Amino acid sequence: MVEFSAAGTPLTRRDVDEVLDLIGAEEAALWAVLAVETSGSGFLPDRRSKILFERHYFHRLTNGRFDADHPEISAKSAGGYGAAGAHQYDRLRIALQLDEAAALQSASWGLGQIMGSHFAKLGYATPVEMVETFARSEGGQLTAIAKFLIAEGLVDVIREKNWAHFARVYNGPNYATNRYDEKLASYYERYKNGPLPDLTLRAAQLLLVYEGFKIAVDGTFGPATSAALNEYQSRSNLPVTGQLDEKTSAALFT
Repeated sequence: MVEFSAAGTPLTRRDVDEVLDLIGAEEAALWAVLAVETSGSGFLPDRRSKILFERHYFHRLTNGRFDADHPEISAKSAGGYGAAGAHQYDRLRIALQLDEAAALQSASWGLGQIMGSHFAKLGYATPVEMVETFARSEGGQLTAIAKFLIAEGLVDVIREKNWAHFARVYNGPNYATNRYDEKLASYYERYKNGPLPDLTLRAAQLLLVYEGFKIAVDGTFGPATSAALNEYQSRSNLPVTGQLDEKTSAALFT
């Protein structure tokens, strides 16, 4: 049985630095990709990797044999996604009952929303190994992004900030429909000219999401994060400061 939920460890400074050393890109460019692909976080509140199930992949990998009975998860055309988040696992669950290997390869996973069909080029023996590695940590997800960029010849492209080329390879030939290239360029400028995400704060935000708080995981301190910290501190019998202070950090990170 596939383990979809595990530790869900947030990104660390070491994770980011190792990937930057591997691909030789600016940190602002890397964060632009993460912001566009998954709104900055690789996990759902229940510690499962964020996914998007692609019915046209499942159609292709199973030669269309489930199209007639299950058009919602197997069709020639992309689309039919429905709601983001947990609903995508509902769709995946149906596909898993029909063909597990094809189902896992038909979803995009984690921080980089990398298709499971790329498992071999990323060095995984099976799609299950890829999925379970992603479930353990965002660091594992980020390393997979670096391997994908190398395998697809995108390292120089991201170094040069050629966002149209990057989006065409990463998101497909219809990238302009969703303005992926424009979004990447916009986020790059934002991170280049403004502060980069605070990784300690970002990790705390993700841990707060696991505690049930609905806040952005962006490494930026704002009113929503402060309010979540206030409530977490109150219900944890900690001094209510609305800040990520030493006692709150100790409680969250243990």
